[in-house]
Amino acid sequence: MPERERLVVVCQVTEACNLGCAFCAYDRRLARPRGSADADRLLRLAGALSERQRRTGQATLLSWLGGEPLLWPPLGALDAQCRRLGLELGVTTNGTTLGSPAVRAHLLAHYAEVTVSVDGIGAVHDGLRAWPGGFVFLRRAVTALAAEKRARGTGPLLRANVVLMHDTVRGLRVLALELAAWGIEELTFNQLGGRDRPEFYPAHRLRADDVVHLRATLPALRAELAGQGLRLLGGGRYLERMDATTAARPLGVADCGAGQRFLFVALDGRVSPCSFTTDALGIPMESAAPPALAAGFRAARAARRPFACDDCHSTQVFGKFERGA
Repeated sequence: MPERERLVVVCQVTEACNLGCAFCAYDRRLARPRGSADADRLLRLAGALSERQRRTGQATLLSWLGGEPLLWPPLGALDAQCRRLGLELGVTTNGTTLGSPAVRAHLLAHYAEVTVSVDGIGAVHDGLRAWPGGFVFLRRAVTALAAEKRARGTGPLLRANVVLMHDTVRGLRVLALELAAWGIEELTFNQLGGRDRPEFYPAHRLRADDVVHLRATLPALRAELAGQGLRLLGGGRYLERMDATTAARPLGVADCGAGQRFLFVALDGRVSPCSFTTDALGIPMESAAPPALAAGFRAARAARRPFACDDCHSTQVFGKFERGA
């Protein structure tokens, strides 16, 4: 059977984190319980996804999310087992472990994608993440990872993701050019969201003029970065989503293709079409791998449409990973 567009399964594996990001629910300074996923259940899910991949021809990427997933103790063994099952791996990391040659070697050997979170130049990034010297550390570590990938002639796609705020959006060009110099190959961005830290959000959220600025500057920046070997992702619909957010205008989606190209696995093992529909549509991960999974989510969504779908904030639905025009 010919291979279709791959299925990306984002799995939250830990709520523990070693940084203090004021915009994040997993800020190390917050006094709160820190849960972890069940590694054995995830391995069983990986086995079922591997079988689904074999039966459907749709490649599958498991992408680990935290907290900080590279600090989760079971990850190394789980990675090796998932690779033996023929699944691709990805991770989103704050980069604090990338100074370790052993960690970088593991990523080079096992991963298809590594996404590093970087939000500004120098003291801007350090302040947002309560990590003095963090930006300089990341520059050295990511540059080393990129050099080691070149020396091997193979390795993961190196991506950076930026959380855009009113405070930082006009620094995107300078940051992006810096990231290109590190060896980053792909750049994505999110607008600051308000679910995690509602006390931080109002003063720092994007405003209408910030989205106007992005619309005006992204085409030229995209072309400039392409000349540096860096792809800037995010299509026109992604900016429409940002426009709607800044105007407090609901933006619903009639049919998102639930479960066809993206799944979210919450820490408690529930699988849903996105992180916003876990409560309404989530099912135990043991039920999540059959080829008919997408049809089941589509039927459930039609029978009991989640409130979240009337103002959809799922970034993948609006083209975060599209190559913009």
